[in-house]
Amino acid sequence: MRNFEFFEPETIEEASDLLTKYNGTAELLAGGTDLIIEMKARTATPEHVISLEKVPGLTGIDYDEESGLRIGALTKMRRLENDPIIRERYTALAEGAGEVGGVQIRNLATIGGNISHGSPAADTAAPLLALSAQVKIAGADGERTVPIETFFVGPGQTVLKTGEIVTAFECPARSANQGSQYIKQKIREVMDLAFVGVASSATTDNGAVSNVKIGLSAVAPTPLRATDAEAIVNGNSLTTELLQQAAAAASAQSSPISDLRCSAEHRREMVGVLTRRTLQAAVDRAQG
Repeated sequence: MRNFEFFEPETIEEASDLLTKYNGTAELLAGGTDLIIEMKARTATPEHVISLEKVPGLTGIDYDEESGLRIGALTKMRRLENDPIIRERYTALAEGAGEVGGVQIRNLATIGGNISHGSPAADTAAPLLALSAQVKIAGADGERTVPIETFFVGPGQTVLKTGEIVTAFECPARSANQGSQYIKQKIREVMDLAFVGVASSATTDNGAVSNVKIGLSAVAPTPLRATDAEAIVNGNSLTTELLQQAAAAASAQSSPISDLRCSAEHRREMVGVLTRRTLQAAVDRAQG
């Protein structure tokens, strides 16, 4: 690991100014579960490291029946995994957080770091897509909010501009007749990157399924919504035939690659399998 200058700003404005000043040679430090490993391997060699630990207002989970859920960007995965409101109302997100590394990693890793890294395989990306999350961003020009589906622009690339920092995530309020699930396919039981990740969310009302959202990860250059599959299911009763059609549409909308861990063909097939499973589970959970 090379030498670097370490900063501990106490406001988001100070952190943003440092990022801008040292543009191209600075990295933000949140949980450090990605950055420290990369620095040790010398795949990341920042000259300046800016910790967000002392910046207030970046941690915590708040829920309101009308305005919904707000999660600070530095909230740890372990807290998301165990929070009773998230486990009950935003189940897919609790499941996604629970898939990040082992318990030791989840006690350090943050949701903001997981998303800001821009990995197509991020475990919280598909759940946040399925739960209609909004990303809160702060920078020198003030604050802005972007939908999670527009946040990713390429592998390791996001809409963040120079000096901008993710501060929070917001999801709409959810009622008792809404359900969600996230499933990750991997080799080992724990601590492995996803071959495929799928999250589905749905609302049920008198047998009809609505407000369907399906998030896919690790099967395209960025996490994405399976909008074609969503359109097939929305407004209909869930049947075996409809599930098959939605699964086929989700597979067709994915664009996976082959690598050392998995072939593109297998990934595409598993998109369909996991779309069927998560959609059925989301509806079952919505129905109680």
